[in-house]
Amino acid sequence: MTVVIGSDHGGFELKAKIAEHLKEKGYAVNDVGTDSQASCHYPAIAHKLCTELGKDPDALGILICGTGIGMSMAANKHHGIRAALCGDTYSARMTREHNNANVLCMGARVLGEGLAVDIADTFLSSSFLGGRHKTRVDMLSLIEDGRGDELVP
Repeated sequence: MTVVIGSDHGGFELKAKIAEHLKEKGYAVNDVGTDSQASCHYPAIAHKLCTELGKDPDALGILICGTGIGMSMAANKHHGIRAALCGDTYSARMTREHNNANVLCMGARVLGEGLAVDIADTFLSSSFLGGRHKTRVDMLSLIEDGRGDELVP
């Protein structure tokens, strides 16, 4: 599996540690930046990552900034992206199983390295359950496509 990973300056160090961990576990890692702790803009990194995911529907993404909030907001502006900000392993598992999330967002200033690695491992090892959850994910797609009025009973 390919994991596309990106961060702004606030998440640079944690991104490097998670990328190294994932490579050691055998994942193909595509690092879309940033490449230093020099200040940069998180929307640009989120856009690069989401563009890469659009090329490979089987890939998953990980975005890291100071809090994870900005990255999740920026990523969710992209068609086909379901980004989830997670601060624990339960949320990471549930967002894959129930929401079919394809991007994990984390905050480097909020999480310790060990927990962040555990969250990433859980996200990547979990999979979508489908069933009633597929109906709900399909409803998200309707909203994304400007057809949310079809959901109103």
